[in-house]
Parts: sequence; structure tokens; C-alpha cells
Amino acid sequence: MSMENGCPAEQQYNDNILILSSKDETEHKVNQSSAFMSNTIKALVSYPDNEDEIEDWEPPSIPIPLPPVESSILKLVIKYCDYHTINNTDTQEKDKWNHTFVTDMDDNTLFNIILAANYLDIKSLLDLCCKQVANYIKECKTPQEIRRRFNIKNDFTPEEEEEIRKENAWCEE
Repeated sequence: MSMENGCPAEQQYNDNILILSSKDETEHKVNQSSAFMSNTIKALVSYPDNEDEIEDWEPPSIPIPLPPVESSILKLVIKYCDYHTINNTDTQEKDKWNHTFVTDMDDNTLFNIILAANYLDIKSLLDLCCKQVANYIKECKTPQEIRRRFNIKNDFTPEEEEEIRKENAWCEE
């Protein structure tokens, strides 16, 4: 069995193949069950909500354009979706895989996956990546550490910063 994105390319059940086209027009073949983790893709292909109409539905023969999503990011999104649709492992095993998935990527990739998951409306992936960013923020002790960690320029003057501290003193109580 061949492997693509770290998951079996063939499945033991019949699943329609959809072709997704990334920002740079690179085409990615993906199983329908993985693609349909995205509510955006379901809407783009007019997948019926009504059970009676599903039998008559046919997948599009042309690629589905996803203009905001870069190819490298789309590969990672597909990897995530494939893992979660193909593997029927226990929650602990999935949590371990999810942890490795998000901790093995750099900040830029993580933020691009957040944007892609938001655009594609994949709630579980969006939640996973946002939780990782929140964990990074919790590791920081001060606003300055957060700025350094995420390379955020402080554009407040010392006076503005002091004014904000006074207005939000209740937060530090």
C-alpha cells in the first residue's frame, strides 16, 4: 500500500476522490471523507444535506480551487484530515499524534495552518492549532516575552503603555 502524507493512500472502502487546487494551482488528490472534514469544501461542491439526495450526488471532475491556501500548507491540512478519517485509534493515541503534528512545525507554518483551517472551516484543526499558540503564550511570563516569542513590534510609547496598565490594573489583581 502506498503512503502519501504519512497515511495510506488507498483505503479499504470505496471513497470518491476529489482534486483540490492550491493557491499556486498545484493539484492534490484527497479522499472525499478527508475533504469533507472541511465545511467549505462541502459547500463548494454542493454536497447535499438531505440523505435522499446523496445517492445522486457526483463529485466534481474538475479541481476545486482553494485560492488562499498554499500548496505546502494544504499538504499538511490533508495529512491531518487523512489521519483523523483513516485511523480509528483511541483518543489518547490521537492526542499524541496531534501534539506531535503541531509541535513539529515552525510558527509561520502554524499560523498559516490556522488561516487555512479557518478558511476551510475545519473546527478540530483550528482548535488544535489555536490551543498550541495559547500554550506558547502561557509559557511567556511578561508581555515583552510574548512580543519576543512571536516577533511582535511594540508600537506603544511608554506613556501609552502606562495608560493601558492603569486602565487594566484590575487584570493583575
